[in-house]
Amino acid sequence: MALKRRIIWLAAGLGGLAMAAWILLAPQPLSQDAMAGLTGDPVRGEQVFWAAGCAGCHADFDAKGDEKLILRGGQRFASPFGTFVAPNISPHPQAGIGSWSALDLANAMKRGVSPEGEHYYPAFPYASYARADLQDIADLHAFLMTLPPDPTPSQPHEVGFPFNIRAALGGWKLLFLTDDWVVTGDLTEQEARGRYLVEALGHCGECHTPRNALGGMQLNLWLAGAPSPDGKGRIPNITPGALDWSQADIVEYLTSGFTPDYDSAGGHMALVVQNTAHLPESDRAAIAAYLKRVPPVAERP
Repeated sequence: MALKRRIIWLAAGLGGLAMAAWILLAPQPLSQDAMAGLTGDPVRGEQVFWAAGCAGCHADFDAKGDEKLILRGGQRFASPFGTFVAPNISPHPQAGIGSWSALDLANAMKRGVSPEGEHYYPAFPYASYARADLQDIADLHAFLMTLPPDPTPSQPHEVGFPFNIRAALGGWKLLFLTDDWVVTGDLTEQEARGRYLVEALGHCGECHTPRNALGGMQLNLWLAGAPSPDGKGRIPNITPGALDWSQADIVEYLTSGFTPDYDSAGGHMALVVQNTAHLPESDRAAIAAYLKRVPPVAERP
């Protein structure tokens, strides 16, 4: 009888632990009224679209002009965890996100949660978008719904075991998902705007900051450069410890893609410049001012 009671208590304890783990690891969407009172403005949303770099991943890599507004997805992003494929985020009601509400978009961007209540992989940079303003997301949603719908189906990610177990992403989020600012202190209004563009919408840290073994950004080495996720080359250190460009140099680079040495942006950075070139010069200047406030990290071998 005593053995039976112990077995019952053990089973109950394991059940309780399983329930606690399920709660901790479950997706945590925003409240249903999170977007209450917010009306999206598609004109403002276009600026959010370029600042957030949506076309850089979700349009064709070689898209030009208005083709950048056809967000059929399909670009492939290799990483140590597998290859991720950008999905269709055009307003097509079946193939894209045409049926999404502004709240659905906010949950995806700030919490990494799909409308079906599943975890997204952090290849979608919600670890940065978590800092985005809800009004900006409402505006972005309004703009996205004005774009051409495309019927191209999204392709599945190529991710093997154990990284294909999405429930484990709840643990990843517990460790690494935060809406705290990386650079704190007494920033000017211009520097604060630059911080928002770099740390939130522009998600610059996703590429320029090294990651630990679990894929979390090492915030103590913020923007200090990192190996390219595809294993080819290195993404540069853009802290003042390595980047000696003037603020005017940075603004020019984000406008034209030309460096002070008359080199030019290549690869995916060329797409980033195509996005930042759409921003007002005041925003590019704000990014430059912020980068000068980032704690310097010496160039690493």
